[in-house]
Amino acid sequence: MSTHHTPERSAHLSEPHCIFCKIVQGQIPSKKVYEDDELLAFHDINPWAPIHFLIIPKTHIASMAQLTPVHEGVMGRIMVKAGELALKAGALPYPEGGFRVVVNTGRHGGQEVHHVHVHVLAGERPWQKI
Repeated sequence: MSTHHTPERSAHLSEPHCIFCKIVQGQIPSKKVYEDDELLAFHDINPWAPIHFLIIPKTHIASMAQLTPVHEGVMGRIMVKAGELALKAGALPYPEGGFRVVVNTGRHGGQEVHHVHVHVLAGERPWQKI
């Protein structure tokens, strides 16, 4: 299913057909890792690593391609939370351990859900699968 997102439609509170918006609203259950007023982190339903969760803004933003300077704060918080939550989930600390952050954008970038989301993966070299 292909959905065209314009910048005007891509940054508002929620999209009625967005699965991640439904998770934020509690209409679809998730295994939460973290939640605050702006962010939600939850386990990926098809993990590629021993530790694999997603961090999303609660406000609907279709993809990285729609980000503007208005989103710097929330996206910066996501990047800071990625490391904190990876360690809490069991990732070994840097430099011996670490984690990987992946953001897929658009069809060619492998994005399947059109709500910006950051994958956080950790464990023994999980990205060899990617």
